[in-house]
Amino acid sequence: MTEPDPAIRNVSDTAAWAAHYRAIETARPDALFRDPYAERLAGERGRRIAATEKRRNRADWAWAMRTVLFDELLRGELAAGTDLVVNLAAGLDARPYRMDLPAELRWVEVDLPGILDVKEGVLAGETPRCRLERVRLDLADVAARRELFARLGAEAKRVVAISEGLVIYLEPEQVSALGADLAPQPSFQRWLVDIVSPGLLVRMTKALGAQLEAARAPFHFGPAEGPEFFRRSGWQPLAVRSLFSSAAQYRRLPWWLRPLARIFADSPGKDGKRPWAAVCLLGRT
Repeated sequence: MTEPDPAIRNVSDTAAWAAHYRAIETARPDALFRDPYAERLAGERGRRIAATEKRRNRADWAWAMRTVLFDELLRGELAAGTDLVVNLAAGLDARPYRMDLPAELRWVEVDLPGILDVKEGVLAGETPRCRLERVRLDLADVAARRELFARLGAEAKRVVAISEGLVIYLEPEQVSALGADLAPQPSFQRWLVDIVSPGLLVRMTKALGAQLEAARAPFHFGPAEGPEFFRRSGWQPLAVRSLFSSAAQYRRLPWWLRPLARIFADSPGKDGKRPWAAVCLLGRT
């Protein structure tokens, strides 16, 4: 008897999930960003994963704010002179196509061959707004990623690394190792990363853990130290933007959460059991 096809088959499918929520935000008349490629990139897989979520677990606002904050912090780094963006586990991200970027900017996407093949197929015929390259690489291959970081570091003056939606799937020691491999390159000046508190990690695992466990893509990373965790691998927090506070600012919180906006003021992230998530801009120590 044939086993039913699960909504999430592997960690790469979560990229379609994220694209689905970018498509939802794009369809709003007051959208905070426009991603005209998101619906195509999400495809049936992204819609199917979202459909398996229980209504109380859906957080359209959080997905939207994560994208908004990465965009905002990245624009600041581009204005500061970044000449190379390295997107780790790039998935189905379409920033090189949808953002207003300098034509001379070099952008390198790193991910598994399968997911990059899917993206290239969907975006065939579309033109990126900068110098886009794709590197098919398993970031779990430590030797290969170190070689890549060394090569890219030598080819640029100011690099920002992006790892949107990646580290939550890694064990803490794997996150530290990744940071330690990025830090030795002098040109790697900034690292953009999103994190959650231990309390939110527990809630997310309860809500979605069974699906992710079956797909061998469980959540792992929710550091008790918050952004200070990254100091151990050579990085310090320069900016920490809470998803909740930002959603209140941009009027994206659902009505039942709005009364909490004043109670849960922004914090540096050492929140323990309190649900908290943020996008962090890290600089080399």
